[in-house]
Amino acid sequence: MNLFKRNPFGHILFLKKWLIRIAGVITHRRYRGFNELQIEGSDILRQLPEQNVLFISNHQTYFADVVAMFHVFNASLSGRQNNIRNVGYLWNPKLNLYYVAAGETMRSGLLPKILAYAGAITVERTWRSGGKDIDEKKAVNPNDTENIMKALADGWVITFPQGTTKSFKPVRKGTAHIIKQHKPLVVPIVIDGFRRSFDKKGLRIKKKNILQSFTIKPPLDIDYERESIEEIVEKIEYAIEQHPSFLKVIPAEVLEEQERLNELRRW
Repeated sequence: MNLFKRNPFGHILFLKKWLIRIAGVITHRRYRGFNELQIEGSDILRQLPEQNVLFISNHQTYFADVVAMFHVFNASLSGRQNNIRNVGYLWNPKLNLYYVAAGETMRSGLLPKILAYAGAITVERTWRSGGKDIDEKKAVNPNDTENIMKALADGWVITFPQGTTKSFKPVRKGTAHIIKQHKPLVVPIVIDGFRRSFDKKGLRIKKKNILQSFTIKPPLDIDYERESIEEIVEKIEYAIEQHPSFLKVIPAEVLEEQERLNELRRW
């Protein structure tokens, strides 16, 4: 590899490769050691095209979710079947892998700035500022959508369409607009256990021996021309299991019991 070869965002690929390697080795035991990551659907990743793939997922922590995705994606592409055994899969990581993150989060310290170099596409949230929701939405920065388009043209992009780590919050319409405009292959991911095993930022291990789940679903069937923004939003909510109907069919006492049992989950 040319030592000074860069991606479309100007990042030196040689540095990005070593950053992913080092960060991957440091974080591996968080998903296979202190806790156990249970993976389903890794074979789906090996069937995807090299560019214009958009992964949509629910969100539980700021950083642990996307770090797990880097592990699972690279392990799967290296031939691992639903596991991340042997961290050697990071020797040749996928370098055209990006993730959408809030600009204020990625500027919040030295570590987030370093992690941003691994593939963050920073966007300015229009509905939130300083960690709080705002009444008057800010205008969308056209550079944000342009950067997402640039990343899709180069490879795979991960996004968390709810824009928050809180469960069952509405999916933001911006994701649906991107899907209609750029027509990517949309692959849903559903995760669980991260909120229990990590702190909110996903940097500190809160509890050990938690069974984390990571399910990759088949690509969505989307009619890019005929389906409305609202229909795509609803389809996303169902795909990542964050539609309000998921709450309605589960009695409150069952949810409470599930939380109690989650504390006892062991691998």
